[in-house]
Amino acid sequence: MQKTNKIHEKFLNEIWKKQNFSNNLFTKDGQKVEVIDSGMENTELGGPDFKNARIKIGNLTYFGDVEIDSFHSDWKMHGHNINKRYNKVVLHAVLDSDTHQPFVFTQDGRKIQSICLNNCFCNELKNSIQEAILSERENRNNKLRCDELNQLIDSQEKLDIIFDLGVNRFKVKCTKMYERLKEISYINQLHMNEPMIKYSPDENYHNKKYTEEDFIDKDIWNQLIYESTFEALGYSKNKDIMFNLAKNVNIKYFRKFSGDNDLQMIVESILFNVSGLIPDVSNLPDTETIEYVRKLKENWANLKYKYDGKFCNAVQWHFFKLRPQNFPTIRLAGGCRIVYKLLNEDLFSKILKIIKRPEDNKKLISDIRNLMIIKSEGYWQNHYVFDQPAKVSLNYFLGLSRVDEIIVNVLLPAIAVYYEIFGKAEYSEKTVKIYSNYCQHSENNLVDELANTLNLKDAWKRSVLYQGMIELFRSYCSKDRCLECAIGKKVFN
Repeated sequence: MQKTNKIHEKFLNEIWKKQNFSNNLFTKDGQKVEVIDSGMENTELGGPDFKNARIKIGNLTYFGDVEIDSFHSDWKMHGHNINKRYNKVVLHAVLDSDTHQPFVFTQDGRKIQSICLNNCFCNELKNSIQEAILSERENRNNKLRCDELNQLIDSQEKLDIIFDLGVNRFKVKCTKMYERLKEISYINQLHMNEPMIKYSPDENYHNKKYTEEDFIDKDIWNQLIYESTFEALGYSKNKDIMFNLAKNVNIKYFRKFSGDNDLQMIVESILFNVSGLIPDVSNLPDTETIEYVRKLKENWANLKYKYDGKFCNAVQWHFFKLRPQNFPTIRLAGGCRIVYKLLNEDLFSKILKIIKRPEDNKKLISDIRNLMIIKSEGYWQNHYVFDQPAKVSLNYFLGLSRVDEIIVNVLLPAIAVYYEIFGKAEYSEKTVKIYSNYCQHSENNLVDELANTLNLKDAWKRSVLYQGMIELFRSYCSKDRCLECAIGKKVFN
């Protein structure tokens, strides 16, 4: 994370020390401010910028601390409102009043007046800092409130906290997997003809006691891997529709055609037609696209009579601001190959056997990756959409980075649940250890920024810490739950 905010505020601190203002200072509600003593700059880590200042506001003189921020909203953004170190602040000076509030509150509930320094600069000085203001606004979205304080905690202690969050996140994924497994099993035992328009678990489902026997059918597990993988392939923008597509066009429907020699093309025909992504043949740009689309439609004409589930619409899919290799068309093409591997190559059983082998974890991980990585081929090797051929060929439907995400978020939790259900605790524990020591090649801007802010640098490469940082941000940082966070409890008290 760029430390632009620190640089800007040091600049403001110099101005405050010299009291370099062209106009008189006033609070946001109109009271005149006189700086009798600007205070001593705080050179220690954490706490207000200036200590022991004397500030006259209106007719009252205050003795205490002064905090300098780039923006009025930084008071809360940086966690000053929950930090006891700021309880002696008597004035909040800001460069930009980006809120309508004329004051802020300390941790103990005391109101503090704010002043805007921007109105007191000469034009030359205003121009010199305008670019810094814009840069700060672009780089402050994921800034932690403990940014300047978490260095007070030993790095190993922070790693231990994040490790625990990562393990807990894995357990939550396992619980989610198990709950979905029960739903799939229950529907399967009702002998319903899926895909279904809608199903809501009834009282019998909630009261049922599940045993190993309820999860023997391989396709219960194939369905779980199929829909969870599709959800992961959808990223944030298309994960819901990918997940619902996999629920609607389920494994049992594909099983009806598993003996066909052209199963791969059948799977593509089914999923692309149900997805609603196929355009009108009359509007296609090149011969290869026309031939491919015609084949998809011709196959579907012979398959659709066995399908009675929902269809998607093209407008439900999101392409905007996605890299071409992440377009839903490409991810769906990769998903089709996963379905083929589940049906025709017994993919999940192969992965379960790899986990049971006595080899070192690096070898096991490498073998699982090799099963999951899918090189591009066919029509989608040279197209990202139906509209036009690609200028650059696609190398992989599922490359190493995306495969690592699927292994960590889908396969390992599902494997841990599988061995737990079937009484193989040693393999379930082994799976958790593989997760705890897994080093992934995925990249995530949020995780990278958090690692830098927490001064943990390359720690994110270890999956359990990568997941722990996501959990830290989503469950605590983004929800202002700093005082419930193990790190926040230490630095804000």
